[in-house]
Amino acid sequence: MKLWLISQNVNGGYDTYDSAVVCAKTIEEARKIDPANGRDVTNGSSSWGWVRSPDDVSCKLIGFAKGEIEKGVICASFNAG
Repeated sequence: MKLWLISQNVNGGYDTYDSAVVCAKTIEEARKIDPANGRDVTNGSSSWGWVRSPDDVSCKLIGFAKGEIEKGVICASFNAG
């Protein structure tokens, strides 16, 4: 598993997520993770505070996870309003 920094600049303002660190095997998997709930944005489970398409997500590899860390959100940046 790898650690990825995901970010978006499509949905901004109050009560939105701008970035997160997630754990996933591939860049494609990482871009589909919603920071609010860890769900796959491609199946309609995206929260209103994130993007609806993985095409709107920037992704950068930042490291490698230890064996026991599971796929999902490690931490997220939320802009409360």
